[in-house]
Amino acid sequence: MSHNAPVSVVVVDDHPAILSGVEAWYAASRRPITVVAAGSSVGEAWTSPGSTADVVVLDLQLGEGGPAFGSLRRLVDAGRQVVVYSMRDDEKTALSCLDLGAATFLTKSEGRDHLVEATLAAADERPYMPPALAGALGTNTRADRPQLSVREENVLIEWFQSESKELVAQRLGISVRTVNSYLDRVRIKYANVGRPARTKASLVARAIQDGLVDVDDL
Repeated sequence: MSHNAPVSVVVVDDHPAILSGVEAWYAASRRPITVVAAGSSVGEAWTSPGSTADVVVLDLQLGEGGPAFGSLRRLVDAGRQVVVYSMRDDEKTALSCLDLGAATFLTKSEGRDHLVEATLAAADERPYMPPALAGALGTNTRADRPQLSVREENVLIEWFQSESKELVAQRLGISVRTVNSYLDRVRIKYANVGRPARTKASLVARAIQDGLVDVDDL
C-alpha cells in the first residue's frame, strides 16, 4: 500500500464511547482513515464491509469472557493486520499478542496519536513501537538475547533457507504479509535488546550467535 493511500479500518470494542472516540480520531487524521465497520463482536471483521478492511483494531476484553486471544489468532492466520487496543497493560499480555501475530499492542491510555500512527503503520506493514510495547519488550529476562516465539523462529529459519518471502509463505501455508509481520517483530525484539538487525545478513548473524541456526544449515 502507498504510504499516502486511504486506509480502511474495522473497530471491535464493546464500549460505545470508545467506538465513537476512535472514529473521531481517525476522521481528524491528515491521511484519510475510514472506519468501515464497528461493533462489539469480532464478527464485524469477518463480514462485509469489515472483512475487506486494511486494519482490524481489536479490544482484547469483549463482554464477560477472558482475553480474545483465539480471535486474534484467527485474524492473524487469515492474513489480517491487527492492532490490539486494550485496557490491559501487563507485559505478559503484550508479549502474548505479539507472539500470536498482532501488528502491535497499545494500551487505551496511550491515546489518539499512538493509535493513529499504529493504524497507519499496520496498513503499510511497518512495525510500530508505542511506549507500553517498548517497555514490555525491554523487560525480557536475558538482556543479550530476545525471546522469540517458536513461530517466529520457524519463519526466520525458513526465510534464511529460501530465495524469497513468497517461498516461505508457500512452505508454511501463510501469507507473505504474515511472513513480513513475523520478521518485523523479530527485528523489533533484537533492536530492543541493543542488537539491531535491519538486514537479512545481520539477522543471519544474530541467529547464528544465538544458536537458532547452524552455518551448515544455510
